[in-house]
Amino acid sequence: MLYYLFEYLEKTYQFPGASLFQFLSFRAAMAILTSLLISTVYGKRIILYLQKKQVGETVRDLGLDGQTQKSGTPTMGGLIIIFATIIPVLLFSKLDNVYIQLLLITTLWMGAIGFLDDYIKVFKKDKEGLKGRFKIIGQVGLGIIVGVTLYFHPQVTIKEKLQETISEIQLVQGFDEEAKSLKTTIPMLKNNEFDYGDLIGWMHNDFSHYAWLIFIPIVVFIITAVSNGANLTDGIDGLAAGSSAIIVLTLGIFAWVSGNIIFSDYLNIMYIPRVSELVIYIAAFVGSLIGFLWYNAFPAQIFMGDTGSLTIGGIIAVIAIAVRKELLIPVLCGIFLIENLSVIFQVGYFKYSRKKYGVGKRIFKMAPLHHHYQKLGYHESKIVTRFWIVGILLAIISLVTLKLR
Repeated sequence: MLYYLFEYLEKTYQFPGASLFQFLSFRAAMAILTSLLISTVYGKRIILYLQKKQVGETVRDLGLDGQTQKSGTPTMGGLIIIFATIIPVLLFSKLDNVYIQLLLITTLWMGAIGFLDDYIKVFKKDKEGLKGRFKIIGQVGLGIIVGVTLYFHPQVTIKEKLQETISEIQLVQGFDEEAKSLKTTIPMLKNNEFDYGDLIGWMHNDFSHYAWLIFIPIVVFIITAVSNGANLTDGIDGLAAGSSAIIVLTLGIFAWVSGNIIFSDYLNIMYIPRVSELVIYIAAFVGSLIGFLWYNAFPAQIFMGDTGSLTIGGIIAVIAIAVRKELLIPVLCGIFLIENLSVIFQVGYFKYSRKKYGVGKRIFKMAPLHHHYQKLGYHESKIVTRFWIVGILLAIISLVTLKLR
């Protein structure tokens, strides 16, 4: 909103300083400062309000050290993250940008699903919360909206490098015109662009316009997997928020270079018009996560609940798809992946061993993986810090793929 106000003041009255809002870096800086201010200052008020309403977490006794002391800690802290993200985005971004609109829908959609789950747990005293099938329906619904928009919306385009062959030498000749494309980036390969349309177009050229039958289910799968991964990671103080901040900051760098024609040209990567506006959203989101950590770091004064974890996962997935880096998710979101796999392997092996030997056996002392280390006697803070370090290493590896091919 402020962007349009100052754009008007600049054009009409040449208002001093109004031109600053034309700079992406200035608006991103203002977004992260505003989100930090909201999450730290007003976050405390939200915590006090939740305490007053007795919106406390009911902790099941799993035999973990310090677990019983957490009972009664306010949950639904994801509201802090949501408010601290949306308000700066509304103030400083271009609201007619399709990527911003998609992320606002994602935030509200996943936030509503998570809030309903937390509401049932807290107020209906149902520890199971929202039934799993309804969560999946919500995630699939969002995936369809995102997939359809990215496939059909005329503003979702790319510009490819023009190449000319002279005497068997390929010369890059700038960028082609904007074009609709389902191309994405395959990390660590020399010719690292892959078109989803090829998955169906190889059968017959006439089938290429049915590529949405492949693309949309892939989008649905990614959003569902990442949001559930973030949900599983939210098990000890500061783990999900800190790990997510590292991931989102990395995606912000990808959005910045992919949306800047100069950097895209220098790095020889796909140029995605208008995607640089995601930097504003990402700045606000990172600020809200860091501000939330102020209260969520050990010992936590508030938990994000599913209101926060499902929302975080959904946002990360949509950003990754928008910047054409979804195939990098297994590396960048490695913490989420490991947490997911630890649960899958634990449950799968338990069922297999019980069927084969008559007694269920476990791979880990407890799943998800962070609880395994708690059972080994590691303190929460040490587990979280080491997971963050792994997350930073994975983020660096992800950034290196810009040139490592």
